[in-house]
Amino acid sequence: LFPAMATWLPAVLLVLQVATASSEEPILEFSTDTPINNVAQDLQTGRVYLGAVNAIYQLNSSLYLEARAETGPKKDARGCTPPVSTCQDLKDTNNTNKLLLVHSDNGSLIVCGSLYRGICSLLNLTNVKEQIYYSDSKGERTYAASTEEHVSVVGVMATLEIDDKPFSVFLVGKGYGSMDSSKLISTRIVQNYRDWVVFESIIEASTVQAVPFVPKYLHDFRFAFKNDNFVYFLFSRTLGGTDNKNYSFVSRLCENDNHYYSYTELQLSCGVKNRYNKVQAAYLTDPGKVLAQAMSESGEYGNVREWDKVLFVVASSEEGTIESALCMYPLKNINQKLLAIVTAYGDKEAKIMHHIVNQYKCGADFLPSPLASRQEFALRANPVFIRQNLLTAVAVAVENDHTIAFLGHNAGEVIKAYNPGPGYKTSGYINKNLFFDKTQAHLYITTEKKVPVQACHLKSDCQSCVAQRDPYCGWCVLEGRCSRRSECSRAEEKNGWLWSPNQQCVKIVSFHPPNLSCLKSQQVPVHLVVCLWVCVSVTLYNCSLGREDCSLCKNADPKYQCVWCTQTSSCVYELLCASREPEECPDPQITDITPRFGPLKGGIAVTIKGSNLGIQKDDIKNITVAGVPCKHLREQYSVSTSVVCEIGPTMINKTGEVEIEVGRGKKGISTKAVRFTYRNPVAQSVSPERGPKAGGTILTITGMNLNTASKHDLQIMVHNVPWVFHARKRVFVVSQGRGFSKAMTAKEAQAFVGDAQCNVNTLQDDKLFLDPPSTVPSARSKRQRRDTSSDPLDLVVRQQHPSIHSAILQATYLIIHSHIYLRKSQQAEREYEKVKHQLENLEESVRDRCKKEFTDLMIEMEDHSNDISEGRIPFLDYKTYTDRVFFLPSKDGANDVMITGKLDIPESRRATVTQALNQFSNLLNSKTFLINFIRTLEGRPDFNARAKVYFASLLTVALHGKLEYYTDIMRTLLLGLMEDYVHSKNPKLLLRRSETVVERMLSNWMSICLYQYLKDSAGEPLYKLFRAIKHQIEKGPVDAQVKKAKYTLNDTGLLGDDVEYVVLTLQVLVQGEGPDITPVKVLNCDTISQVKEKIIEQVYKNLPHSQRPKVDSVTLEWRPGSTGQILSDLDVSSQKEGRWRRINTLAHYNVSAWVLQACFLSVIRHWRSDLHTLTLTGNALLEDDKVFHLVRPADELDEMKSKRGSIKDKSMTKAITEIYLTRLLSVKGTLQQFVDDFFRSVLCSGAAVPPAVKYFFDFLDEQALRHENVDEETIHIWKTNSLPLRFWVNILKNPHFIFDVHVSEVVDASLSVIAQTFMDACTKTEHKLSRDSPSNKLLYAKEISTYKRMVDEYYKGIRQMVSVSDQEMNTHLAEVSRVNKLNTQVALHQLYRYASKYYDGIIMSLDEDPAAQSKQLTLRLQQIAAALENKVTDL
Repeated sequence: LFPAMATWLPAVLLVLQVATASSEEPILEFSTDTPINNVAQDLQTGRVYLGAVNAIYQLNSSLYLEARAETGPKKDARGCTPPVSTCQDLKDTNNTNKLLLVHSDNGSLIVCGSLYRGICSLLNLTNVKEQIYYSDSKGERTYAASTEEHVSVVGVMATLEIDDKPFSVFLVGKGYGSMDSSKLISTRIVQNYRDWVVFESIIEASTVQAVPFVPKYLHDFRFAFKNDNFVYFLFSRTLGGTDNKNYSFVSRLCENDNHYYSYTELQLSCGVKNRYNKVQAAYLTDPGKVLAQAMSESGEYGNVREWDKVLFVVASSEEGTIESALCMYPLKNINQKLLAIVTAYGDKEAKIMHHIVNQYKCGADFLPSPLASRQEFALRANPVFIRQNLLTAVAVAVENDHTIAFLGHNAGEVIKAYNPGPGYKTSGYINKNLFFDKTQAHLYITTEKKVPVQACHLKSDCQSCVAQRDPYCGWCVLEGRCSRRSECSRAEEKNGWLWSPNQQCVKIVSFHPPNLSCLKSQQVPVHLVVCLWVCVSVTLYNCSLGREDCSLCKNADPKYQCVWCTQTSSCVYELLCASREPEECPDPQITDITPRFGPLKGGIAVTIKGSNLGIQKDDIKNITVAGVPCKHLREQYSVSTSVVCEIGPTMINKTGEVEIEVGRGKKGISTKAVRFTYRNPVAQSVSPERGPKAGGTILTITGMNLNTASKHDLQIMVHNVPWVFHARKRVFVVSQGRGFSKAMTAKEAQAFVGDAQCNVNTLQDDKLFLDPPSTVPSARSKRQRRDTSSDPLDLVVRQQHPSIHSAILQATYLIIHSHIYLRKSQQAEREYEKVKHQLENLEESVRDRCKKEFTDLMIEMEDHSNDISEGRIPFLDYKTYTDRVFFLPSKDGANDVMITGKLDIPESRRATVTQALNQFSNLLNSKTFLINFIRTLEGRPDFNARAKVYFASLLTVALHGKLEYYTDIMRTLLLGLMEDYVHSKNPKLLLRRSETVVERMLSNWMSICLYQYLKDSAGEPLYKLFRAIKHQIEKGPVDAQVKKAKYTLNDTGLLGDDVEYVVLTLQVLVQGEGPDITPVKVLNCDTISQVKEKIIEQVYKNLPHSQRPKVDSVTLEWRPGSTGQILSDLDVSSQKEGRWRRINTLAHYNVSAWVLQACFLSVIRHWRSDLHTLTLTGNALLEDDKVFHLVRPADELDEMKSKRGSIKDKSMTKAITEIYLTRLLSVKGTLQQFVDDFFRSVLCSGAAVPPAVKYFFDFLDEQALRHENVDEETIHIWKTNSLPLRFWVNILKNPHFIFDVHVSEVVDASLSVIAQTFMDACTKTEHKLSRDSPSNKLLYAKEISTYKRMVDEYYKGIRQMVSVSDQEMNTHLAEVSRVNKLNTQVALHQLYRYASKYYDGIIMSLDEDPAAQSKQLTLRLQQIAAALENKVTDL
C-alpha cells in the first residue's frame, strides 16, 4: 500500500547571503500554500512578486507580505471559450501562473494564468489586490498563455514603433498545448490602439508564425532576455517523428521588427557530441575580468572582454543516468553565428549577402526568413562544470573580478560553482527562478518545502519509465512522455498508460504511403513495418510496371535494385535476373514523329516518340529532322519515351528520316515509314469572297498542303486582319416570324433554302434556328439576269404533310425572300390531344413510381447512413485534397510532378538546388518581386490560360506556409483586375473565368479555406447525395460500352431501350478474406466487370476506394456444382451479331434465380503480373470485332432512319421517347431530399458560414461602394462567380476531389445536372422555359425559384453577419499553414521554370522598378539563376 499524498506541495521563497552558505545571518523565507510558478523583481523598488497556483503575492525585499490577490480556483471547462457563462460542464479549476512581468513604465504587473484559455490581466505594482485591467470577451486574439500545466511560457518587455510612435509591448514564447493558439512567439500590446485591444497579438503577417510547428516538436521555452535592441529566446525542442531527443536553441529577432523578418535560430551544443542536449535554465551577465581572460586564453571563445555579455546555460543529458553541465556562450559569438546563417552562401554570394544584411539588419521581405539552424551550424562549447543530477537553475555574480556561479538542482541544493563549498541545502526542488537582490548581496531561491511525490518527467523513454516500478509513473503512449495517470489525457483507453514492466512498450510506426493511386502506371513502393520483439521493414516494389525499356529501368530509384535483364527483355529485381545488367542501354528506337509536315522556315515543335531516348534531358546530344538540325526543347522531355524539338529552316522542299544522338554516341534513325517532309501550304481559293465589316463570317479555304504543321501552329490573315481557325463550328440560320410553334413542332418542320434542305434545330413561336445546308444552295427558279450570284434565295418552311399557308420571313444574316406556309391541321390537333392524354396518365404513374422508388431508396440508404454516423465517410487528407483540386485537371493528371512529388535532380546537385530554391522562396516573399513576376508573365502572349492556371496552383503551394502573405498578394491583384473590368470592360464578367493568375489564385484560396467546412458540415450531405445517385443508377441496367443508364438525371445519358433484366442475389466467397459468405445484389444483364465492381463494393465497403482491389486484379469463378467456370467479359463463347460481339453478362452464363441456392461465386485475388497474359488474350478477341453491351450503335442509326418514315411511325417514336424521359422525373423525385439537403448545407448563413466567405464577400461589398457603376445585381454576380461557380460547382461535379471514391461516367452525368441547377439558382437571370428547353433545365424548373430565394437569403444573411477582421482571418490562415504541409520544394522548382523561361523579361521589369532596385531584387534573381542553371552573370 502507498500512503496518500497531499494535493499541493507547499513552496517557499528564501533569501540566502551569497558570501557564504554557512553564514550565521538568519535565512529569510516566505512560504505559500501552493507551488510557486514564477517570480518577478521590480529593480526600482526591490519588491518581489510571486506567481503561484491560485494566488499572486507582493513581498518587500525582506520577503514580508505586502499584498495578496486570489486568482483561483474558478469555474472553467477544458476547451471553453470565455466568457464562461456560455459554456457547459463547468467545474472548479486551479489557476497556474504562466507569466509574470513587471511593467514599470505604467506601474503595472502583467499576470497570465492557465484559466480561460490563457487570458492575462494588469495588476497595480504597489498593491496587487487592485486590478487595473481585465477582459474575457475579446476573443482568441488575446489568449497569450497556455491552459496546460506542462507547457512553459516565458516573456520579456520591449518597445515597438508603430506609426513612428513608441509603444510598450511584451514578447511571449510558449510551447504548444492541445487547446492553445498556434503562435510559438507573439508580440502583445499593453494598451488599446487603432483596432487593437490590450494583450492582442499585433504581428499577424509574421513569417515565423506561419511555419507549421506541430505539437510533435515539443518546444520547451526556458529563458527570454533583451540586449542591444535584440530579443532572445532560449528553448529546446525535439525534431519530431520517432526521434524524441531534445536539442537546445537560441533564437533572435530585432526588438523593433514589425514582421519578424529578422527571426533566426541557432542550435547550441554543450559537451562532446552535444551530450548535454536539453537546456534547463540560463543567466546573462558580464563575465568578470578573471573569467574573461581565462576564456580568451583557452582559445575556444575567441577574444572575450570583461564587459562583454556571456550567456551561462545549464543543460541536462538524456542518455543513461541523469547528468547536467554548465556551458558558456559569449553573446557576440552567438550574434556572429546568427549572421553566418543568414549569409550562408558561396564565397562570392556571401560577400554580397553580408553587405545586404548589414544594410537591412532587421531583415526585409526579400531576405531569407525565418531561418532555423542545422547541426553543422551549431555553436559548440565544452562544459565548465558537471553534476551527477539535474541542474535546474543558475545565477552568476562577479565579486572582486572573480565570477561565482550559483547552481540549483533537483535534490534541493544550491552549489557555489567557483569554490565548491557546502552550499545551501533545502528539502525540495530548486526551480529556475534563481536571482539576486539589487545589491547582489543576497540570492533569492524558490523551492518546495517537501520532496516531490514523483519525478516522472525525468524519464524520457518507455523502458526507463516503467522500469521504476513507481505507482505514480507510467508511460503515456499517445503523448510520448512519462507522467502520472491523472495527467495522461487518454489513460483510460486500452494500453493508453503503461505502468508495469510486464507490459510491453508500444511503438507507433507509420505506414508509408498512407494511400495509393488507383492509376496502374504509378509506381509506389509500399513500406511495411512489423513489430513484435523486433521491427522488420519490408518494401514491395514492382520494377517492371511502367518501365518497358532499358532507359526507363535504369531511371528507377537505385535503392529498389531494379536492373534491365537482357534474357527476358524486361525490368526486374536484381536477384531475379541470371545475367548481369548491360552498362549501356540499346540504341534509341524512333517509332513516330508528329506532325509529319512542317513549313520551310521551321520554328515549329515536333514530338519524337520511341524508346531508349535517354534517361535525363542532358542525354540528348543532337537531333536532325530530314537532315536539318532540330533544337531540343528540354522542358518538354520525357524520360526514354518522348523528345520535343524545334525544327530549323531549309531552302527547299525535302523529305527525310529523323535522327537522334543519345549519350555516348548512340544514334537512332527512324524507318522509311517515319519520315518528315518540309513543304509550305498553298491557299488557292476562299469562299465566300465577301463578308460584313463586323466580322463573324465563316471562311472555307481550299488549297494544297494545308495539313502542314499542327493546329496550334496555324495562323490565318486576310488583308492583315487575323482570323480564328475553327476545326468544327456549328452555325445557325435564324429566321423571324410569328406562330411557328402553334403550327408544328421542330421535328415536324421541314425547311429549304433554295433547293437545299436545312435541319430544323430549334423552333420557337417567333424564331426558327436552322443548321445551314451541307451543299451550296441555288435558286429554285433562275431569273434572266446577267449576274445571278446575288439572286435572293427563297426560304420555305412546311410541315411534313401538304397543308400550306405562306408568310414573309426575314433572315438575320442573309438577305432572303422567305415564304412560309402555316396551318394548324386537324391531324396535328388530334396528335396533340393524344400526347396530352398520354402525359396525364404518365404523370400519375410517375408519381406512384417516385413514391415507391423513394421508399425503397430510403430503406436501402439506411445502411449507408449508419456507416456515415460511424465516421466512415472516406475524406481525403488535406494534401491529397489540394493535389487533386489544384493539379488533377492538369494535362498530366495524376502523373503531374506536383502529385507524384518526384523531381529529376542529380544527387550531386541536390544540395545546391535545395539551397537555391530556398533563396527563390525568399525572393517570392518580396511583394515587389512577385507582382513584377506575375505581371511580366501575363504580358506574354504565349502565357496561355492553361499556363496561368497551372502557375497559380504552383504559387499557392509555394506560398502555402505563408497564407496571410498569399492573401495580401491576391487582394492586390484583384484590386487591379477590378479596375480593369469596372472602367474598361463589363463589370459583370469579373471572375467568370480563370483568364488571369489571380482568378485561379482565388479558386485555390477558397478550396484551402473551405476544406475544414467540407469535413465538418457540407461533406456529409454531399457524400450522401453521391451515394444515393450511385445506388439509384446501379439499381437498373447500365450500358458499360456507351455509358448510358436506365436511371439517370441526364437525358443524354438515358438508356433509350427497354432492357429486360432480373435482380439476382449472389453468394460470394472471397479467397483470402475468411470463410464468410457475402450476399451481393447484381443484375443478370451486368457485364462480368460490373459484377466484380459490385462485389468489391460490398465486400470491401469499409475500405476507401484507393485501398480496395482493382477489378482487373480479381478473377470471378462460378460454381453451380462441383466444377467451377471462370467468368470474363469476352471469351470464345461470346455471342456474335455480324461484326459485332456482345460483352458477356451473367445471363450469358445462365446465372439465374432458380439456381441461386446451389451456386457460389468465388473471387480469386492474384498479382498484377499475371494480368499481362490475360490482357493479351482479350485484345486478340477484339482484333476484328466491334463490341457492345446492351445497345448497338447501329441500332441508333436504324432509329434515325425510322424518323424519316410515315407519320404513324413518327408519332410512335415520339411517344416512346417521352415515356423514357419520365424516368428522369422518377429519379429526380427519388433523389430530391438528398439534393435539397446538400443545397441547404451550402446555402446556410449564420454561425456555419466559413470565415473566409464572410471576409471575401465583405471585400467585394467594400470595393463595389468605391465604384458608381456597380449595382446590386453586379455584386450578386461577383459573389456567385467567386464562391458557387468557383468552388461548390467544382466539388459537386468532382466528389473524388474530397472523398476517396471513384466517380463513374454515368454518375458524373447526373452530378452535372445538379451542378447546372446549382449554377442556375445562383444567377439573377430569369430562365424562360418552353417545350424546346433542354430536359435538364425542365427537370428542376419547379424548384429553381426556391433555390434562387435560398441564394438571395444566403447572401443577405452573410452581409448581416459580424465582420471578420484582417487579424482574425490571418489567424485562421496561419493555423491552416501550421497544420498542413504541401510539396513546397517541388512547387518552387516548377515555378522557377517559368522564371527561367521569361528570365530576360523579368530582369527588365525589375530594372525598371525603383522599389526593386532599392531591394537589389535583380541581383538576387541573378544569384539564383547562377546556382540553378549555371547562368553566367556579371556578378
